[in-house]
Amino acid sequence: MTDAKIYYHGTKAALKVGDLVEPGHASNYGKRKQAAFVYLSATLDAAIWGAELAVGAGPGRIYIVEPSGSIEDDPNLTDKRFPGNPTKSYRSREPFRIIGEVTEWKGHSPERLEEMHDHLENLKQRGVEAIEE
Repeated sequence: MTDAKIYYHGTKAALKVGDLVEPGHASNYGKRKQAAFVYLSATLDAAIWGAELAVGAGPGRIYIVEPSGSIEDDPNLTDKRFPGNPTKSYRSREPFRIIGEVTEWKGHSPERLEEMHDHLENLKQRGVEAIEE
């Protein structure tokens, strides 16, 4: 575990307090393989990216979550893009429980979102999987 006291999960799934977010569902990224991990962050900005980039219809949502087991640095970000984990991004094989929702948050600009979508499309065209499990 880390010293953070508040963790967030960004998604487009409509969930409610008490629901569990568990591994085993189709991933929101890449080839949508069955996810072996669930992802969370101790920063609101990382959760905003999760909410904005998740597949599916409907608005992005950001939930406040409580891990039920151990968490580890998310190697998809920390080892490859942001050494030292400044995004405070984590993953777990254990579910986490929704304990609240952040209802007021500001997303990234349309230009910044387009840049990120273009970057992800470029990775896809090169055959690079966004999430490695």
